[in-house]
Amino acid sequence: MAANGERSELQTVLRELARGLEKGVALARIYNDPEIFEAEKERIFARTYGYLAHESEIPNPGDYVVRYIADDSFIVIRDAQGQIRVLFNACSHRGMPLCRAERGRATSFVCPYHGWTFNSAGELIGVPAEQEGYGGRLDRSAWGLKPAPRVEIYDGLIFACLDPDAPSLREYLGGMAWYLDLLTKRSAAGLEVIGAPHRWVIDTNWKLPAENFISDAYHTLMTHHTMVELGLAPPDPKFAMYGFHVQAGEGHGLGIIGPPPHISLPPYWGYPEEIVRSLQQNYPSAAHVEVARRTNFLHGTIFPNLSILNVMLLKDPGSPPTPMLTVRLWRPLSPEKTEVWSWFLVERDAPSWFKDLSYQTYVHTFGTSGVFEQDDAEVWCGITRAARGKMARRFWLNLQLGMHLRPDPTWPGPGTAYPLDYAEANERAFLRAWCRYMLEERPKASRRRSSRRRS
Repeated sequence: MAANGERSELQTVLRELARGLEKGVALARIYNDPEIFEAEKERIFARTYGYLAHESEIPNPGDYVVRYIADDSFIVIRDAQGQIRVLFNACSHRGMPLCRAERGRATSFVCPYHGWTFNSAGELIGVPAEQEGYGGRLDRSAWGLKPAPRVEIYDGLIFACLDPDAPSLREYLGGMAWYLDLLTKRSAAGLEVIGAPHRWVIDTNWKLPAENFISDAYHTLMTHHTMVELGLAPPDPKFAMYGFHVQAGEGHGLGIIGPPPHISLPPYWGYPEEIVRSLQQNYPSAAHVEVARRTNFLHGTIFPNLSILNVMLLKDPGSPPTPMLTVRLWRPLSPEKTEVWSWFLVERDAPSWFKDLSYQTYVHTFGTSGVFEQDDAEVWCGITRAARGKMARRFWLNLQLGMHLRPDPTWPGPGTAYPLDYAEANERAFLRAWCRYMLEERPKASRRRSSRRRS
């Protein structure tokens, strides 16, 4: 089929999906389609903010990590003056990747192909045989490493966007920033990453885990039923139902779950008294404190592929319920392969005993081989396999869970909150945002910014 015909067919499928979402249904083919995947790299990942790292991973000048937005590799480095930079990991001479170690410390980067040398700010500072080869005509200032078009930081979380006309990160986050504050502002000292991020590859489409985290508390009833039987989760298979399902706008969303009505669980996720006192002093509003007080589990996704999980679990049946915080990136590798990046974070000034226990809880439950993680991965892989064939191209999925619910007008935070976390409103909103990016030549937020610049 001709390229124009392929684009026309894709647009037809996307419009059909957009209409289906209004009825609460979605096409299975979007979870394993090579043409859709290639379009996503251009229309989703080249236009949205991608999470790269946390400031605490590069605390000193010269510290760097290598991170990715889809296929693009970036050096995230703190330069000699302490400024954080995000530099495309390719020599400006012939495109050879400069940095092949995933993390380290360096004052400069030397290309292994021809020896061009760049400092930590990305400036070209050395060219072998420069006088002989270029006759003194090479403009070094024009050939430094290419920075990411937009780099912004929110409470230590480093994001980049490949679209220079994208809105600011704060605009992009919208109401989701209010909920991020629940995690990032518990302490004036902020968060820190402990250890290197865990990484592994799952045979799944990236959207499935992103949607699972933004919307699917319902799966805990079946997928994680064994965890309830083992005593690693609250003793009610429906424990994830009791909470709020919050649409935060622009495809972002989360679930906030409290204790089941017949089970006593500690407030504030079960954090130790030191952290509770700290959040009561540092949260930006009394509403934040009240939401935190009645929260035991929080799950969500920042569109498109950064998920957050702040939950209270047991690392083993003999341990006390312990809160842990992880953020994870679902990096797309192919229509049916995703590289998972999972960071463990904790308050910098938390007691050392708590940091150790929280980290162990993370490893045992949601680390690379964590018991909850393996349950989820098995399901995502199965859905991806089923979406591969001919039947899947016309197979509609039911996303109507919770469509009977009405918003709670008393909810104190931004967005639209439904009074039950067994709902798929967030998944429908996620896919509506996905369709908008996939169909529009330039999403509305970018167009607004371009218009402001021209005026």
